[in-house]
Amino acid sequence: MKLILVTGMSGAGKGVALKALEDCGFEAVDNLPLSFLAPMVASEEGRRDLAVGTDIRSRDFSAEHFEQALAPLRSHPGIELRTLFLDCDDESLRRRFTETRRRHPLALDRPVPDGIALERQLVGKLRDTADVVLDTTDLEVGELRRAVSAHFAAERQLALTVCSFSFRRGVPREADLVFDVRFLANPYYDATLRPLTGLDARVGQVIEKDKDFAAFFKHLTALLLPLLPRYRDEGRSYLTIAVGCTGGQHRSVYTAQKLAAFLEKEGYKVGVRHRDMTAS
Repeated sequence: MKLILVTGMSGAGKGVALKALEDCGFEAVDNLPLSFLAPMVASEEGRRDLAVGTDIRSRDFSAEHFEQALAPLRSHPGIELRTLFLDCDDESLRRRFTETRRRHPLALDRPVPDGIALERQLVGKLRDTADVVLDTTDLEVGELRRAVSAHFAAERQLALTVCSFSFRRGVPREADLVFDVRFLANPYYDATLRPLTGLDARVGQVIEKDKDFAAFFKHLTALLLPLLPRYRDEGRSYLTIAVGCTGGQHRSVYTAQKLAAFLEKEGYKVGVRHRDMTAS
């Protein structure tokens, strides 16, 4: 029996993760008191796989109680136990609570940042011991669902996300591999191309004409192709490849789009995200 314990910071996407696990065939139960965990597992043993969400909303929740409740399950020969911790940076959490007008569970009569700070103190230890940690700061709902499915689906496959970004706004937090294409000629300096993006054919033509682009892309794909199976064999199920340029509008977008198309032809499941691209 597979048992996934889903916990983490409030507002980090636990509900989305549980729905994704349901789609993977798990029976999902949210906000379960830890004292109910062992009896529930015993009653379900040998039946459906379970995904259980538990966090500070549960009346008996604490990091110590969490580990105590999991101790007998970890040594149970009939249970394959894994823990998933969902994290997110404080500012994004504050914004999510503010935009949805929800109260933070630990800040009913205090500002949201106070509740976030207290919760991080209470659950920090669980992040350190989790089998899988997903930072959802920059992930959209669909991306989070794909990440969860990639980690816990019955058939382990290496799911890829190729993300373009602007170095001005920093490297994506979720990036595993980062490539810099700022050495390419910048279409930004052509007034007719400046308002366009790397998705526009005219921009792509200019980038393709750069004398070093073809060799760069050939070496990039030659580097990735032998690496990806090794990541999968080492147990990785989700990998983010980030491609950055100065503004995140032209060079990185085109390269990321072309790289994703190449990897799809190689048989990989690939998602594409242009973090900092503005509409043309």
